[in-house]
Amino acid sequence: MASSGVRHIGLLGFDGVAAIDLVGVLDAFYIAGGNDWRTPSERYATSVIGLSREPFRAESGLQFVPHMMLDDVPPFDTIVVPGGPGLREEKTNAMVAAWLRSRADTRRIVTVCTGLYGLAASGLLDGRRATTHWEHTAHAQTRFPKVRIEPDAIFVRDGKFYSSAGMTAGIDLALALIEEDHGPALALSTARQLVVYMKRSGGQLQYSEPLRFQAQAGDRLNALVAKIVGNLAGDWSVEEMAAQTGLSSRQFARRFRDAFGVTPALYIERLRLDEARLRLASGREKIATIAHSTGFGSDDAFRRAFERRFGVSPSTYRGRFTEISSEEQHHDTTTTA
Repeated sequence: MASSGVRHIGLLGFDGVAAIDLVGVLDAFYIAGGNDWRTPSERYATSVIGLSREPFRAESGLQFVPHMMLDDVPPFDTIVVPGGPGLREEKTNAMVAAWLRSRADTRRIVTVCTGLYGLAASGLLDGRRATTHWEHTAHAQTRFPKVRIEPDAIFVRDGKFYSSAGMTAGIDLALALIEEDHGPALALSTARQLVVYMKRSGGQLQYSEPLRFQAQAGDRLNALVAKIVGNLAGDWSVEEMAAQTGLSSRQFARRFRDAFGVTPALYIERLRLDEARLRLASGREKIATIAHSTGFGSDDAFRRAFERRFGVSPSTYRGRFTEISSEEQHHDTTTTA
């Protein structure tokens, strides 16, 4: 539902912050705010909050100059806590946790990646659901046993508290917040500017585990994955894939499922649907052409698979992008006249 009035977003910064956790969310709100740094936004005002007035350095070495410090900040609509190894250090963690407790009446409190460690330490998440980067979920659950960690979520909302998985998942969550504030049209337009999916399907393990698998797999399996991506319309039966890897069908299916957590058929369907979704957004090809070129045997099979995964029909999905393109064209015409 759209909402009027400027929303003030405060983003915490500290030595050892993960720069992308901070900047990814910051840029999403900047783009949603109007994408013009010379003009104050009528939607969002963003501020980077330092633990002191001194510049702080990200773990990658990038330096930031905060707009303000913890002791002199105004009320915020939304507070964002990025992750990074610096937040897990005792002194910084305690300072951030105490400050968040003092701001418990904020409308929304958001964590990105291991920013969860700051909010969870405050006790505000006790009894609630949350997530963090897949590599830290087990440790976070041990350290904060009163928080119900969901290891495969891209982001989680529990009441006024929002948490997201690793790094770029903060952008996914920022888009969800923008949609919550101003509706799907603005969120989708922002996603297009960022060149990201508005709503990624599935959980974060689909991104971590396949990549780890490809890094550790032998040449035969790596070559197979590359072939599948390069020819989605091909005949990728288990028998064909097994033959290309020199394994029996049973051996191949078992190894594939152990590595990816899904069957070969489901994995290939996801690849095909992701490619189809990108082509639908471009608006250039007929839906029937997209269906067949991505490997679906019929338009009906494509439609049913698309609806099952994304919850909307291919035509409805494309219509959302067409609507945004029309709005953007109208905006460009009116502002340049």
